[in-house]
Amino acid sequence: MAAASQKNKQKVPEGMIENAFSPKPLLKDPVSGQESIKEFVNTKIKQMKIKFTICCIPLMVLTILSCNKSDNQNALPDTSEAEFILQRADLPDYEQNIDHKALLQALGDRHGESMRTGEHIYSNTCVTCHGNMEEEGSLPTAFKFWSGAFKVGNDPYSIYQTLTRGHGAMPPQVNLTPVEKYDVIHYIRETFVAKENPDQYFEINEAYLAGLPAGTSMGPEPREYKPWAEVDYGNFLINTYELVDEDAPPRERSTGPVQPLPDEDFSEANFAYKGIAVRLDQGPGGVAAGRAWMMFDHDLMRMAGAWTGKGFIDWEAILFNEKHNISPRTIGKLHVENETGPGWAHPETGSFEDPRFQARDGRKFGPLPRDWAHFEGMYPFKDQLIMKYTVGKASILETFGLDSLDKQPVFTRTLNVIPAGGLLKMRVAKSETAVALTGEGASLTEENGYQVVSITSSSPVSIKIFLANAGVTGLQQWVRSRTPPASLEKFTRGGPARFPQVLKTNIIPGEQEGAFQVDILNPPFNSPWKNQLRLSGLDFFRDRNKAVVCAADGDVWLVEGFTENEQQLSWQRIASGLFQPLGIKVIDEEVFVTCRDQIVRLHDYNGDNEADFYESFNNDHQVTDHFHEFAMGLQADATGNLYYAKSARHAREALVPQHGTLIRVSPDGKKSSIIATGFRAANGVCLNPDGSFIVTDQEGHWNPMNRINWVEEGGFYGNMFGFDPPADSTDAGMEQPLVWVERERDRSPSELLWVDSEKWGPLNGKLLSFSYGYGKVYLVPFEEVDGQVQGGIVELPLPRFATGVMRGRFNPEDGHLYLCGLSAWGSTQPQLGGLYRIRMTDKPLHVPVGIEAQQDGVLLTFTEQLDEITARSADNYQVATWDLLRSRKYGSKHYNEQELQISEVELGSDGKSVKLKIPGIEPTWVMEINYQLKSGEGASLEGVVQNTIHQLGNVPS
Repeated sequence: MAAASQKNKQKVPEGMIENAFSPKPLLKDPVSGQESIKEFVNTKIKQMKIKFTICCIPLMVLTILSCNKSDNQNALPDTSEAEFILQRADLPDYEQNIDHKALLQALGDRHGESMRTGEHIYSNTCVTCHGNMEEEGSLPTAFKFWSGAFKVGNDPYSIYQTLTRGHGAMPPQVNLTPVEKYDVIHYIRETFVAKENPDQYFEINEAYLAGLPAGTSMGPEPREYKPWAEVDYGNFLINTYELVDEDAPPRERSTGPVQPLPDEDFSEANFAYKGIAVRLDQGPGGVAAGRAWMMFDHDLMRMAGAWTGKGFIDWEAILFNEKHNISPRTIGKLHVENETGPGWAHPETGSFEDPRFQARDGRKFGPLPRDWAHFEGMYPFKDQLIMKYTVGKASILETFGLDSLDKQPVFTRTLNVIPAGGLLKMRVAKSETAVALTGEGASLTEENGYQVVSITSSSPVSIKIFLANAGVTGLQQWVRSRTPPASLEKFTRGGPARFPQVLKTNIIPGEQEGAFQVDILNPPFNSPWKNQLRLSGLDFFRDRNKAVVCAADGDVWLVEGFTENEQQLSWQRIASGLFQPLGIKVIDEEVFVTCRDQIVRLHDYNGDNEADFYESFNNDHQVTDHFHEFAMGLQADATGNLYYAKSARHAREALVPQHGTLIRVSPDGKKSSIIATGFRAANGVCLNPDGSFIVTDQEGHWNPMNRINWVEEGGFYGNMFGFDPPADSTDAGMEQPLVWVERERDRSPSELLWVDSEKWGPLNGKLLSFSYGYGKVYLVPFEEVDGQVQGGIVELPLPRFATGVMRGRFNPEDGHLYLCGLSAWGSTQPQLGGLYRIRMTDKPLHVPVGIEAQQDGVLLTFTEQLDEITARSADNYQVATWDLLRSRKYGSKHYNEQELQISEVELGSDGKSVKLKIPGIEPTWVMEINYQLKSGEGASLEGVVQNTIHQLGNVPS
């Protein structure tokens, strides 16, 4: 990039937490009661309620850019000018008193232990993105310690500062103690730097140690931090699970520098892609704290397995322990198992042959055809879960249970069946399993290696099936003393509240100067269920005082107090256990939630606000075991169609047609259709007034940079790893984006939203883009030239949010913008979850709201009048352009960088628009316009517009 353009780039704000939302010092936090945000941050870090991720983020923007080695290799480098994310005042108290000299000296005495600990940390977190010298990580742009040059400093203390405070795209790592930080630093230095990159190896001597900050503490004792395993998810949790016995061999995971990665051989694996794990034993803590479980697979209407143990699962997943390219496995003893295939025979043919879509690797995905079997939903009742589904025209309720025979677990399935003609045969378990049956109207036989229950009665049937390990004897005689099968209908009308506590949090009002003020609407971080509260969607009811908020960890919350009580919110947990909810919509006062496995409609039958029935409104989702295929966002059009975006597989070719698509669901939920393809990681969907859509996408393979797409039905948007891509892999073979978004502007755009509020004055009717990657909000000025939409992004003058921003809605009653966000995968922001309100003041805004690329230059239109002298001076603008290269490689460097000369600047008659006349201007992938002006009132006005030009428009006569 040209030097002038680089010089004037906007800096990432320092002190993001303290400077962003600091209220007056005496305003207390709603949960901790702390006297200031600074103390609040310290408390939350101590409580480990703020979590940071290494996955998908360069562990060291330690980092990608080169730096010159210090003339004095052993001197303590000056990092005071480094643009850290956290200021020192934002760190927990113990960080102010660390004895860095003692920690480094101790490495000599504990070299072996330190190297083992450091290797463990690196292998379980860092390697995912950074890889090693043999295998490239999942993020090819991540820093390579064995060949790159450190940016902040290559000495241990400087690296420690980057780990602790975060820098650039690297978030602070407060889940690591000081000892653990120096352990992983020691491992990286001795394994990679000293041996492979010796020019970057910093030799430690007494002079260096003497210059380190003095302290007396080693920090907290290291402990394994697993907040995901401590959450009370309720008595069930939906996810993709692999069912294995306790002696299962290590799983296969393909890696390598060449993409797409090869498919593993999972032909014999028992995956429940839409697995409902149900806890069976009694006790507090929910499914994660259990000792016995059964798994229902609602794609196939099968009981996939039953197991016991001292732990639920291994938590290997991106939204649990942040591992990529993996799904969680069961741990413990697998007593009963059914291999992957239909749980019930076809109601007309009696065949168990699987008819579903077969992928390239031979596996089959998606639900059974509706006329065969259909999952209708779940009724949670106290500690029970009742599944509702159909087989043919027969209606079935089923629940799981646990008993004991001679201290051996006996698993039970209770079924209430209303036959409606046709064959009803259900696979129960493999032939060697101990099985017994009670109840009338059904029989137990053996068929092709399985024990099968056949429903022989034409009247309603209640049966109970008992299953135990093959070694259990005497089951048939023992079941005679068991209680008869229960009627389940009484559990379908709504039960007592499972989460009766209504939690209160205070609203911290924003008092920032300028055009915007931001209120912090903290979620209840200290909930009795230890929720992580990674908020991923929100929407309002007709009563605008109320909204629903979903969280990626499986919860839905009813939140009240937005308009009627501006100082306090109430939070009621109304649903739990869902599979990665990432979108929510209220339609006719009914709540719809986008989950990875289905769109759920929640029903409250007894008026306590909690969901008594989780209706599977649509479950056409084709779910595989791949970690990356998130189902993002939820919108509805005027006729009731629903829309969400489905991500593709990272670094791999698609297995199913839905990978990397925009999907429409019919108003009755019975039909899904793909309306656009070629996305890589589409984070949500925006409906446009003209019936088109906007879908963002993330930098990666076949995506040289982040992109904001104006989507038309039938369009292909560039990811050649998608399912059945077009033959033409050139740029001409795809639809062009509205704008390519440079990673320095936004490393991960999420959802866009049209401003619909008169209180937002000059921005009303404009388009906003939310940044998951950097926790920012952007304005998206655009134009249409010969049918092609093109434009740019402009950062709004707001402080960075403490989370990545996921979704936003305007409240029609108060006219304010409400945002929710999270930090889970690939965000630089430190806090797990957050809810915010942006209020626009009557202060001037001073941002460009219009952009037009014309044959003789670029026209920018601002919200307010500009100072004539500074606006007319060409020296106050710098324009740079560069190209990108789209390929199967991850991302793209800059090509053909140019600094364009401005021959003249014309100020429009309205005093708000400037025409930058640029001789020889041409279409370009990326243009960046920096400006340093003054407003009409004399205020300093600096900023940057980053845009894309596909076509040059005509010059107005």
